[in-house]
Amino acid sequence: MADEIKSEALDITDELIAERRAGEPGQTPSDMVPWMRPVVRWIELLNLWVGRLTCLLVLPIIAVMVWEVVSRKLFLAPTDFSFEYSRMLAGAMFMLGAGYALMRGVHIRADFIYRNWSRKRQATVDAALYLAFYFPAMLFFLWISAEYTIKAWATWERSMDTAMMAPLAPARTAMPIAAFLLLLQGIAEFLRTLYDMPAERRQKFVTFLPFYVVGLGLVFLGIVYPDVLPLGEWWSGLIGATGAGNIPNEAIGIIMIGVMLFAIFVGFPISFTLIFLGFVFGSWGFSSKMTFYLQTLQFNATMLDEQLVAVPLFVFMGILMEKAGLMERLFTSIQLMFSRTRGALFVAVLFVSMIFAAATGIVGASVTILGIMAARTMNRSGYDVRLAAGTITAGGTLGILIPPSIMLVVMGPVLEVPVTELFQAAIIPGIMLAFLYMLYALVRCWINPSLGPILPKEEQPETSPYYAVEFVSVFTALIILVTLVTLALRGDFAGLFPFAGPVIPLAWIGVMYAVYAWTRAVRPGGFFYSDLWYEFFMGLVPPTTLIAFALGSILAGWATPAEAAACGAFGAIFLSLAYRKLTLPSFYDAMIKTLEITVLIMFLVAASNFFGAVFSRLGTPTMLTELLLAWDLSATAVLVIIMALVFLLGWPLEWVPIVLIIVPILVPTLEALEVNLTWFAILVAVNLQTAWLSPPVALSAYFLKGVVPEWDLKDIYFGMMQFMLIQLLGLVLIFNFPQIALWLPNYIYGQ
Repeated sequence: MADEIKSEALDITDELIAERRAGEPGQTPSDMVPWMRPVVRWIELLNLWVGRLTCLLVLPIIAVMVWEVVSRKLFLAPTDFSFEYSRMLAGAMFMLGAGYALMRGVHIRADFIYRNWSRKRQATVDAALYLAFYFPAMLFFLWISAEYTIKAWATWERSMDTAMMAPLAPARTAMPIAAFLLLLQGIAEFLRTLYDMPAERRQKFVTFLPFYVVGLGLVFLGIVYPDVLPLGEWWSGLIGATGAGNIPNEAIGIIMIGVMLFAIFVGFPISFTLIFLGFVFGSWGFSSKMTFYLQTLQFNATMLDEQLVAVPLFVFMGILMEKAGLMERLFTSIQLMFSRTRGALFVAVLFVSMIFAAATGIVGASVTILGIMAARTMNRSGYDVRLAAGTITAGGTLGILIPPSIMLVVMGPVLEVPVTELFQAAIIPGIMLAFLYMLYALVRCWINPSLGPILPKEEQPETSPYYAVEFVSVFTALIILVTLVTLALRGDFAGLFPFAGPVIPLAWIGVMYAVYAWTRAVRPGGFFYSDLWYEFFMGLVPPTTLIAFALGSILAGWATPAEAAACGAFGAIFLSLAYRKLTLPSFYDAMIKTLEITVLIMFLVAASNFFGAVFSRLGTPTMLTELLLAWDLSATAVLVIIMALVFLLGWPLEWVPIVLIIVPILVPTLEALEVNLTWFAILVAVNLQTAWLSPPVALSAYFLKGVVPEWDLKDIYFGMMQFMLIQLLGLVLIFNFPQIALWLPNYIYGQ
């Protein structure tokens, strides 16, 4: 199994892109059919340049959001244009980049089965599904979105959300353009699948193509223009003849879910599968025309969702911080601080993982960077491979939970719970899990010292004879600093003197530095603060200041998640410059990867919203809710069933389809049982962490294997499974004691 994943193919910027398409866009094999080569080349080059230009939109999004924060806080002059422009630019960004993302192979697949097939079988299945699913869906999407956009231009439709009343037509234009680019890229993808087939099979597809094109054209005309061809009447007659017209809509919804689960496990990109199934079952259940407009409305709503603007900004912030190498200095200093403690490297990994999780919710990046930083040192120090692998992979999964988690940003609109409340609820569970990991590793090392030996003398830092005093005094000073900052944010110093809020914490920092400098110069009684504390603060303060500013402004209610994400991204740029790690190529690479991850998430958000809207319109969620309530199960029993379902689905599926497809189906039942949705969101988040540590699908193992090839995949699996049990313990604790998640939101809101 280890041979299935090539380390050079791993992309550490996102856990959902384990194997990106190799080769440069536009390159085609020399033995491809001559007429195919120029078609594929020009389509891919077109989408390549669209992607290269579209990724630049992240900069104006940051600019208008930062300006909004500055103008509101400094000039007391909030603006309307930042709200309107930011959401329209973010919506246009993920739509226009959809064709580029397909070309780069980053639209998410449920490839649990697909990845084990031969390339020829994959090509055959892909070709068949492009014909069956993709082209009909994109053709109808292009037509209806173009009609919708033309109407917006003709009436000069305006937004009613602000007094600015911004015109909507420019942003909506991204939809038909995106559909057109996707349709073109689908042609290139289909031709590539034909090349990968055996020659005999390819010839059968080529022979079938003219009949397919004519048939698709007839179906399109019959549905869009039913008066031109009698296909609409024929379809209705066919349904009546087969008895399908007598099936209740609720039952159609059940069939829809069953087909969806089967279809996505085949391995075709989930977004396009959902769009096609939404079209088919919506047309079957109520009306083709209504279904088409429903899809366009759902995509438009996703484009203009102000909460989802935070997704590309947090992604960009995390990628920049990873590129700046901010965690390496902190890891080294933590390692040296605990150098005389058994399992010091485990403590360092988990401490850094908490900081890195708060900088980026990207599990793939966390696991890979932690592996690069820690694995070689662990090997050299004689650490147990299984416990080391489990610590690294478990620490990396904290990015799902600890704010600002991308998953919580996406889950907020799904559950209709404020993202700020989810962030507040996730902090204590995230810290609790990290503490449980750390406690487990240290207890294992206490029982068996050979699992995590003390670092050799030559690797231990020079310290004063009173190192315990150094350690206690430094962390006491940090606790005082955090307390002073918290009091300042609450306004407790406001009445003392002008600008007391920022002055008092800064004065305490000055006292800390003065004491540090004095002890190093005088060395009273031989006591002094060693160099490692300077390294610790230089590694800790810049990233934590940035994170505290971004996250603190959200929790304090000073900024929306999108505004805080923009300020965090802006700060990450300056930090990268300060560390001299930001070059023009790396900066552009961060923007292009931000586009890819944003499209991956946001396009699936839009597609699943459409699928969910059709499913709701069929009435199946209401029927399922009534059925569960009729069983007279308690809320606890229903939640246990749901958690078991999420746990099982987390093995073959990533968090994105689970959050966007499965969770919305469950919401009506949860609301009927009066389950707190904030608590439920945290339960789902912790539950889905286990998917990263549960073989055989867990991608964390492949990311770690990619950077530490000398570790056996079996040992990595055994290490992960130990920490998966700890995650389940954490899930049980949160399930039985909801206040672990709900105390902080209640405290902040004064309840």
